[in-house]
Amino acid sequence: MNVLVLGIGNILFGDEGIGVHLCNYLKVNYTFDSGGEHHIEFVDGGTLANMLIPLIVQYDHVLLLDCVSVENAQVGEVYSFDFDNVPSCITWAGSAHEVEMLQTLHLTRMMGDLPKVHVIGIIPEVIGEDTAFSLSQSLLQGALTMEQSAILYLKNLGFYINKTKNISLQEIANSSYRGF
Repeated sequence: MNVLVLGIGNILFGDEGIGVHLCNYLKVNYTFDSGGEHHIEFVDGGTLANMLIPLIVQYDHVLLLDCVSVENAQVGEVYSFDFDNVPSCITWAGSAHEVEMLQTLHLTRMMGDLPKVHVIGIIPEVIGEDTAFSLSQSLLQGALTMEQSAILYLKNLGFYINKTKNISLQEIANSSYRGF
């Protein structure tokens, strides 16, 4: 089985880059082993949206990390759901993405090529027009829940996971522009 952990977001706009930052955080701080049964890849999808379709369709499972919009939600709240069962309160509208991932996933499903997709999203605080690598405290707290949800999801797919480093999420965010 091929698994893609796909971080989505614009790393130049603070909290808006959490999907990419958390993807990099998992890649840097953990090891993932399945005894050779499964392959896992971590990809910074940035704001590429529709351009990611050829990548997405190559995998059996996709774990998508991103910001989400939810009416009346609090900053730092985390939502974890299968794309086949998106709660009606969830949208990706209002983010800095040029084309929304929600639209990209719907388009891929219409083409009949969508693999199993699980989304872990968080309500951001700092999204703006000013370049910022710093993440809000509310988002950093919520990201702990995102991390645990991602680890649990990947364990349920058959990965043995060990934390080997402890580089902070903020430190990862400060360096995300360099890639990992």
